[in-house]
Amino acid sequence: MKWKQIFFTVIISAVTTLAVIWGYGTFFADNTYAGQESGVYPSNYKYAGLNDGTIPPGSAIDFTIPAEAATPAVVHIKTKTNAKQVNNNLPKRQPNNPFSDFFDDDMFNQLFGGRGRNTIPEQRASGSGVIISDDGYIVTNNHVVANADEIDVTLSNKKTYKAKVIGTDPSYDLAVIKVEAAGLPFLLYGNSDDVKIGQWVLAIGYPLNLETTVTAGIISAKARTLGLNKGKNGDQGLGVESFLQTDAAVNMGNSGGALINTEGRLVGVNSAIASPTGYYSGYSYAIPVNIVKKVIDDLIKFGTVQRGFLGVRFLNASDLNDDEKKKNGIPLSAEGIYVSDVPTDGGAYEAGIRKGDILKKINNKEITNGAEMQGLISRQKPGDKMPVTYIRNGRENTVIVTLKNQAGNYDVVKAEAILETLGADFTSLDPKKARDYGVSGGVIVKKINEGALNDQTRMKDGFIILRINDKEVKNVEEMKTEVGTNKNITISGFYPGYDGVYEYPITLESNQ
Repeated sequence: MKWKQIFFTVIISAVTTLAVIWGYGTFFADNTYAGQESGVYPSNYKYAGLNDGTIPPGSAIDFTIPAEAATPAVVHIKTKTNAKQVNNNLPKRQPNNPFSDFFDDDMFNQLFGGRGRNTIPEQRASGSGVIISDDGYIVTNNHVVANADEIDVTLSNKKTYKAKVIGTDPSYDLAVIKVEAAGLPFLLYGNSDDVKIGQWVLAIGYPLNLETTVTAGIISAKARTLGLNKGKNGDQGLGVESFLQTDAAVNMGNSGGALINTEGRLVGVNSAIASPTGYYSGYSYAIPVNIVKKVIDDLIKFGTVQRGFLGVRFLNASDLNDDEKKKNGIPLSAEGIYVSDVPTDGGAYEAGIRKGDILKKINNKEITNGAEMQGLISRQKPGDKMPVTYIRNGRENTVIVTLKNQAGNYDVVKAEAILETLGADFTSLDPKKARDYGVSGGVIVKKINEGALNDQTRMKDGFIILRINDKEVKNVEEMKTEVGTNKNITISGFYPGYDGVYEYPITLESNQ
């Protein structure tokens, strides 16, 4: 009887354990897409003997297995920007000359030394990228593919594909491109929150136009900010930076490549180096994969990043000397993140946070500077709730803040919906017409309907858009990207047959 009881107890325990595991996987597991499906392991990991996606314990200084697993999933990206002719860099055409009945403007300018056309030569560049799904999604840096007319992707096996841009965001310096392929090797995601200072990492990419290159180093710091990234409108305050700093050698061409841990999993996307010469001189910087996953997911699903804002302006009190603290009205004893302003339409104000508070925790995690705070908030979307702990008058308080988007509400934005808000029919400028106008491309406003253009501007049908917030747009897709989720935009362009460049500022309240 005793053995029977033991036997049945073991069976019941086993069944219960399996039921709990199944229930957790079904109802609680994180099913975020971000290009990957949970529990699916690519062939490159199996090739390295990692059938379950994990690396067995081994020598801490032997990196052959993770390198073998990861290199097939890191690609060489080559871009081409076509040569273009411009008239003084913009089609600011001068008044018709008195001889225009006898010569066209171009002939007159050539004969008499007039305005003429300037030629910007064809430009080629290269970088790296990381395959994140077997059907061809690839993550890279925004600055690798920005303004490219053609993108070629070459795998480590020399196979080459044409790629198209799915979405970009300069605030994070990230982009998603795609090739039409199936059964590709890809990198599994790691967890950048678990990365420790002193931990070994490998940087993989195509520096200086070389073949696949692997370098090793350690994590030397976390949550670094360099002031490189800017928002779509060029505002540095909208840039998101919380870099992993490493001493793995990274050079030009490594941008967009993989930073992996010794288990062969992606923990960051290499993005920048700190160097007085432009070449590696000791430090390199990678975007943490936990930020990358969120941005990828949004770009694939919505075409634009769903970014949540806490709703505070702040200073790193620890970085200020006593004179600077006095100047900003900060107590000399203050350390950490000092709230310098709280806009009344933000989530922080609604939750009770005020100027002078010292922020200590976000989502129950200790924070000591703005980069750490940005790194945590940038993973959230409008409508997400986060506990925020702050100090006021020596007392610790915790409130729940509901994040809002830049416009001050909770709406999810899709790139396609933005153009609908403008209220017009758009089409990409024909390449031949673009050459005739002396521009590299643009967007024609075919017909203005009900919407922001009709309500806020005097724009007429036939207007050709060249820039959004001073960023060049050559087709409708680029226009969607540049408009993004900005509340305020300025559209610049011209009317064929008329002189000058026209600008139309617009506030897109309803697109948020």
